Amino acid sequence: MLLRTATAEDWVGIWPFFHQIAAAGETYAFHPDMLSEQGEQLWMRGSVFVAEDGGVIVGTGRVVPNYGPASIVANASYMVDPSRAGQGIGRRLVDYSLELARGEGFQAMVFNAVVETNVNAVHLYESMGFRIIGTIPAAFPHPSQGLVGLHVMHLPLL
Repeated sequence: MLLRTATAEDWVGIWPFFHQIAAAGETYAFHPDMLSEQGEQLWMRGSVFVAEDGGVIVGTGRVVPNYGPASIVANASYMVDPSRAGQGIGRRLVDYSLELARGEGFQAMVFNAVVETNVNAVHLYESMGFRIIGTIPAAFPHPSQGLVGLHVMHLPLL
């Protein structure tokens, strides 16, 4: 599997699973009826990268700085094609983002909104050293579980 910086041309490979994940409404607070152009404007900013297997994009991630003086802290997001779940792609994306963030001089990484029912992501992040530093209760309208919390997760990079 190849992990590399994304190009504008990669959006056509990202969009199908991005749209599937957004439409499911279980892990991201993205509008389920989002158009491709809206998704591209939202996702393809910052340091965007992809996981490619046999010429097919199977995952993506991005690292962006928080705002203003807090820009010493990176914020990251990831998506893995649901048909490829459980194959270690998420871990590879997180590893890649941590290396990228350290190389860019960030002092920490934070996930501002990890849906608490996304237990696979929470477990992965905790196994990589992230800690839950707070939970915003009843902040995410899960389509089948009702209002659930959003975890804020943190990892020092220095």
